[in-house]
Amino acid sequence: MDFGFNEDQELLRDSARVFLEAESPMRLVRQLMSEEEGHSPALWQQLASLGWLGMIIPEEDGGLGLSFVEMALVLEEMGRVVLPGPFFSTAVCAATLLSGPGTGQVARSLLPGIAAGEVRVTVAWLESCGRLDPDAIRTRWRPVAGGIELRGTKVFVPDALGADWILVAARAAGSSGREGVDLFLVPSGADGVTIVPLQTLDQTRKQAEVRLEGVRLSPEDRVGTEGSGWPQLERMAQYARTALAAESCGGAARVLEMSVDYAKVREQFGKPIGSFQAIQHKCADMMVKVESGRSAAWYAAWAIASGAPDVNLASAMAKAYCSDAFRDVAGEGIQIHGGIGFTWEHDMHIYFKRAKSSEIAFGDGVWNREVVAQEILPGTGRGEFQ
Repeated sequence: MDFGFNEDQELLRDSARVFLEAESPMRLVRQLMSEEEGHSPALWQQLASLGWLGMIIPEEDGGLGLSFVEMALVLEEMGRVVLPGPFFSTAVCAATLLSGPGTGQVARSLLPGIAAGEVRVTVAWLESCGRLDPDAIRTRWRPVAGGIELRGTKVFVPDALGADWILVAARAAGSSGREGVDLFLVPSGADGVTIVPLQTLDQTRKQAEVRLEGVRLSPEDRVGTEGSGWPQLERMAQYARTALAAESCGGAARVLEMSVDYAKVREQFGKPIGSFQAIQHKCADMMVKVESGRSAAWYAAWAIASGAPDVNLASAMAKAYCSDAFRDVAGEGIQIHGGIGFTWEHDMHIYFKRAKSSEIAFGDGVWNREVVAQEILPGTGRGEFQ
């Protein structure tokens, strides 16, 4: 394993930072936070022109065909600016599912549109119990004359409002466990689909409830073969956990920079607060968490890119550590800033809220440590992704 990035990767990271700092300043983030859809079409087209929306989409499907290492580098820079909008849901989660093995021609036909910025797709997995295990999927599909019918309710669907398509996880009536789970492509404007925006802690990443009341689909709308949905979701979860870990590293690094800069200029008792041992130790602890998190996130990205056998373990480790680290670093950043860090006008609360939402998405630290335990101690019990 090469522990360094090559010249092209370093150039990608540097150019991504310059672009995102210029095109996604905090005033844009705050503006989109206040809007129901939270999406900038102009910025979206810029991301498409850079090729970022098709970064992990194969070249034959209109993408760049890059590895997940390059994706992780860009995601880290996106985390630094708390990029709003549907990049994670469309260019990471949906693109991973649609470009997977055996997904079918109808599913893959959407990939060129995603890469071009013309199609937005999200994934509807969670239901009211909030769990990620197979039995938590209660949305049902059943065969009807000439097609398939879906009934159920999905919650916390990212960027559903404004998506063109929704990838819905549902199970065959009468099935249980890993068997019988399928993924279906549902047009967001189809009869029987109702999308209700949710007010959540992190308004940089909009979420919604999606109700499916007798939605009719054709058999071609199934992604992959019948009963293949759970392995597809498992694979996507590995990519999503690693993506959130990389994003969290970027956000934590930016909080550390802001805190160090503030500690150098804020004075108490005639001295910069950075001269006080308590503040120095806080910053040192934050630095250790940022750098340790980067190591975990980059290894997980490398494991995905190289097809390493420990992808599930690496992605769970990265998600567990990096989401906890981002939450802790953001909390310490608020403490270092003191009273101003608690105000709406300061940006620190935006990072803290993103840290909390990323912590919960695709399993918090406790849940992912259980995945790690099941990977390193096989046969001692069933993890939810086993």
